[in-house]
Amino acid sequence: MLQSIITGSGSYLPKKIVPNSSFEGVIFYDENRQPITKPTPEVIQKFADITEITERRYVDNDDIMNSDLATEVGRLAILDAGINKEDLDYIIVAHNFGEIDAHERQIRIMPSISALTKHKLGVKNIHCKPYDMNFGCPGWNEGMILADQFIKAGIAKKILVVGSETLSRSVDPFDRNCMIFSDGAAGVVLEAKESEVPVGILNHYTRSDNGEEISFLDTDTSLNPNYAGSKVNIRMKGRKIYEYALTHVPQVIKNVIDNAGYDIKDINKVLIHQANAKMDHAMLNRVFKLYGLGIKDIPERIAPMTIQKFGNSSVATIPTMYDMMVKGNFENQTLKSGDLVIFASVGAGMNINAILYKMP
Repeated sequence: MLQSIITGSGSYLPKKIVPNSSFEGVIFYDENRQPITKPTPEVIQKFADITEITERRYVDNDDIMNSDLATEVGRLAILDAGINKEDLDYIIVAHNFGEIDAHERQIRIMPSISALTKHKLGVKNIHCKPYDMNFGCPGWNEGMILADQFIKAGIAKKILVVGSETLSRSVDPFDRNCMIFSDGAAGVVLEAKESEVPVGILNHYTRSDNGEEISFLDTDTSLNPNYAGSKVNIRMKGRKIYEYALTHVPQVIKNVIDNAGYDIKDINKVLIHQANAKMDHAMLNRVFKLYGLGIKDIPERIAPMTIQKFGNSSVATIPTMYDMMVKGNFENQTLKSGDLVIFASVGAGMNINAILYKMP
């Protein structure tokens, strides 16, 4: 049987650490575009209590572009897989805003990030197709799902799948939600391998709600009417997203597990997109509740968390966790042969997806 197996991975965490205290001099504005009168330290503390974020990572050089991050993790993943880059059939890069100039905050999506990444990797193969995946935070997952379909259809054997973001350049500095987002990149090489037993990507499921949910995560001008920076900033309806995620993400995860013939007790790790720690905890609790289990039944360390130190790097969060775990760089978290792992994400669209992966 032809299986889709991760043979190499790489990740990039920017060196610039931005603690919550760095926002203490900011006057935040509310949704009515009025200054928040509550002292900023109190706003920050409430934010930390809900999200558990204490610091995040930003790119520390204005000359570094999103495609540079994608290129670096692509190089690392190709090296780790031990393959010739010219043998890649596809380079899939997930992102939300393409390239963002650090000064003018201009968004550039032509040429595509995937084409720029192929160019910067020095791949000469004209049959290697660059493919951008714009699917919100679940973009890397969806890139993996697409790659799996290419492999299972017999039209590709080696695919680079990357998630890369410079979200620090796409946030409204006067919106308290700006403290959620961060920069980073990670990716894997997915290869076609023959195996007598099911391994690698076993199952996947995607749900897209594009009705009123389309406005839950969008872009808009700054909440500060006097801000002369970017006119394209992330705007999110936090309560709406929270309710949507809790209602639908657990069922999507259950569908993936059930349709593959497994039970939640068979799952070794659940890598949930790191958007909000309170929301992630609640989603995991609800998954177990769907199986008639309670909080006490959730195995210790089944769901690794990185948001506290890394923030929300969107499409980069799940592959970053995976790479850290397989490289032994995640304290008290490992992945071993035979482990069943869930990759699950929710984001703009609104889109939800989940993948069941068995470690070879």
